[in-house]
Amino acid sequence: MKIGMILPLAEDESGTAPGWTQLKAAAIQSEQLGFDSIWVYDHLLHRFPERPTVGFHECWTMLTALAAVTERVELGTTVLCAGFRNPALLAKMADTLDEVSGGRVILGLGAGWHEPEFDAFGFPFDHRVSRLEEALQIIKPLLRDRYVNFEGRYHSALDCEIVPRGPRPEGVPILLAAFAPRMLRLTAQYADMWTKDWLGPISQVRADLARLHAACAEVGRDPATLQVTGGITVGYPEIGQTPGWMTSPESYITGSAEDVAAQFQAYADEGVDHILTNLYPFSPEAIAHYAEAVSLFKNR
Repeated sequence: MKIGMILPLAEDESGTAPGWTQLKAAAIQSEQLGFDSIWVYDHLLHRFPERPTVGFHECWTMLTALAAVTERVELGTTVLCAGFRNPALLAKMADTLDEVSGGRVILGLGAGWHEPEFDAFGFPFDHRVSRLEEALQIIKPLLRDRYVNFEGRYHSALDCEIVPRGPRPEGVPILLAAFAPRMLRLTAQYADMWTKDWLGPISQVRADLARLHAACAEVGRDPATLQVTGGITVGYPEIGQTPGWMTSPESYITGSAEDVAAQFQAYADEGVDHILTNLYPFSPEAIAHYAEAVSLFKNR
């Protein structure tokens, strides 16, 4: 099982977002300490009632910069909102970044959910899953075959071709975030990887995997051909400040390296292929501390 680090692009409770210098250092440190991947969120802003606006760095610009300062780790979006970008151009962007990174990109996609950011930046919020379904009918053939001729209700790509080709003959892998039946069916049809966002307790993982396997059976796909990913939150309050919502140990994973490695093993035993980590505090000391658990798990 692979273990990745999510790099935070959002402002924290103090209204401060990690800058490029901090994010670059964290990515390099994570790579050096043996993490398998680094990931970024795709949000433009958050607006909730009676709360101040929360801003984010733009994810694709940041991911491109991270590709240039790393050499080994995979580079993923968790997940990129398909409604924010033209699908044919997005496939071209992913293929080009795959060239820059030497074949390390994972294109994580989702339909989006936070209406205020759609409104603020002028993107349509209606029929999000239908728009994503059309986008996948453009993105997947462009990444796999480098050609598509498609005209739909929301998107079109007429006689479209990606040249020059990227470094991987099979193209950039597609990851889909899916929860509801229709999205799970799209995952079974189009994706190479699936994420359920946050893994949660083992009982929940089992239930979610059963739903995914049912969707695969519906479209005639072997679920073993679909990699399973999901997020966890790891916190070390003894090292530094953690967010206010982390009020109890049940809301995150903590403990000794042995404790955390045991939790990794429990997820791996259920069939999880790749873990994505939200780490608090997000600091060099916490990353190094967490890496002890990752090393212990990998060297068992």
